[in-house]
Amino acid sequence: MKPIHWITATVLFLLMALTIVGLVRTREQKLPAVTEETGKAPTARIQARGAAKRPLVDETPLLTARRMSALASTTEEESLAHQALKVSDHEVDLAFFDALRTAEESPPPLSPEAKLLSERKNKATLALKEDQESIAALTRRLAAAPESQKENLQDQIDVAKAQLDLDQDEFDDAAEDLEQAGGDPQSKIKRLKAEHDAGDRTNVQPVSAVNPHELDYKAHTMLAVIRAWKALRDKKTLIEGARQEAADKAQRLTQRHTILAAQVEKEKENREAAKQQAKGFATGSKASSRDESKAGAQTALDSLKQFSRDQKNLADQGRRIQDEQELSDTYASWIGLVDIRQRAALHNLIESLLWILVVALVVYMANRLIDRLFGGMTAENKRIETLRAVAKFGAEVLGAIVILFIVFGMPSETTTILGLAGAGLTVASKDVIMAFFGWFLLMGRNGIRVGDWVEINGVGGEVIEIGLLKTVLLETGNWADAGHPTGRRVSFVNSFAIEGHYFNFSTSGQWMWDELQLTLSADQDPYAVVDGLQKLVAKDTEANAKKAEQEWQHTTTRYHVQTFSAEPAINVRPSGSGVEVRVRYITRAYERHETRKRLYEEVLAMMRGKTAEVKA
Repeated sequence: MKPIHWITATVLFLLMALTIVGLVRTREQKLPAVTEETGKAPTARIQARGAAKRPLVDETPLLTARRMSALASTTEEESLAHQALKVSDHEVDLAFFDALRTAEESPPPLSPEAKLLSERKNKATLALKEDQESIAALTRRLAAAPESQKENLQDQIDVAKAQLDLDQDEFDDAAEDLEQAGGDPQSKIKRLKAEHDAGDRTNVQPVSAVNPHELDYKAHTMLAVIRAWKALRDKKTLIEGARQEAADKAQRLTQRHTILAAQVEKEKENREAAKQQAKGFATGSKASSRDESKAGAQTALDSLKQFSRDQKNLADQGRRIQDEQELSDTYASWIGLVDIRQRAALHNLIESLLWILVVALVVYMANRLIDRLFGGMTAENKRIETLRAVAKFGAEVLGAIVILFIVFGMPSETTTILGLAGAGLTVASKDVIMAFFGWFLLMGRNGIRVGDWVEINGVGGEVIEIGLLKTVLLETGNWADAGHPTGRRVSFVNSFAIEGHYFNFSTSGQWMWDELQLTLSADQDPYAVVDGLQKLVAKDTEANAKKAEQEWQHTTTRYHVQTFSAEPAINVRPSGSGVEVRVRYITRAYERHETRKRLYEEVLAMMRGKTAEVKA
């Protein structure tokens, strides 16, 4: 083998070794245990990338969990998605409670417009309270009134209810205007909470956003596996963003929890003093006046309520941090599942690549084997080269078809696709196909060989090359004249063997009819010359005529055709200057020039002898 062959084989073997190592390193692994109770597998914590601006009530965890649940495509992923929804919903509920307490503790400063709206809302609230008390009083009076007064009281109740509806509308309008002006965050939070609860009760299933290609990660065609790997990579990126979001929020909540815990610890002494003060009021101390006692009790009560709210906020923030961490771990477990499937896709991709390398190696070894087999043959060189080229071409085409099946897989409508493709290729490559099959006919028993004398489409010459698609002749003069080469190479597409015709003058015996032509003067006796000429030609060509008749008889017997005669034929025709004599005789194609020359010499000798006899 040549050095280039050794280098090619070595490279192929090295690539195969690398793909085998990749197959071993990406072999299938067990899925981690995922249960409804835990909903996660062990994972490392990640660092926050920075805090984001916090809205009035942050519902991002639930919205993200709903968006991620649309990506679940397996039972394990659906379990993790359900766990993420449950944890995120609990965290958002705590966020609503935290926002309500914050709004109660720290109401926003009101603008002049908001103050007017607040006063309007307070007036509407008082009017509603008065209407409700009036209706309640009239209802009690109606129950105890005599029959004569009940009709009048009922009318008053109806009027009061109508006034109540009117005041209710006024209250709702004032409350909505105040909420839009930002003066009543509690109402807005309560409305958002009601919408949130209504969404939980409807339990609408999200529209599936699963990429159908990701389910093909176990396929064994390269194109399908590449698409699956890309779909899994995109899915992993989305889930990684959700996990990072949960980790960032856990970081922000941890910072707020630390600040609030330090504040609670700092106010611990004030809290103990408030407790002692509350105990003193509970024992009914007589040292203080009634007003001072009432003011002190109110102060102690407010302090204890503030401390209680701080403690609840601290506890809720701790639970929210736990929820966010659990949410982050759930997404991390989900990423682990996607990693396993992506690893399987990579494994199958490497396996497809290995099969492609195996096919390439087999084709390469087949080419080397073909070179070795045909290299030891000593038959006609051009024919062997052609056969070797066809064999190598067939091996390469077969390998290319197998590689295409590995890359794209078998088509779903194989028969139809192959039929249409075959019809299209047949029409588009008609000339090439006819030339290719014409080569087989030319290489057959009744075909032509290198060195034969043939005539194709009116061009005669010697065959010097028979290729897979074309035949090359070295042109000579026409067969009636001297057959000397002209030096021109003429190429023909092999389709002439099927669609046209050709003459091979080098077949068995290579017999052909040649002709002598003489002109006798008017003073010569034509009968004596014709008789002597016939005997002379018959004697000279007797051996060839017998061989030709034997060969023709064998051929005509096989095909049930009447036998032919190879005896010389003479044609005599008078002309203005005398008599023209033509003699047709059989001879071999490659001997025709020598035979014609010899016969002319014998005819001249015979004519000279006849002339001498006449003079004597």
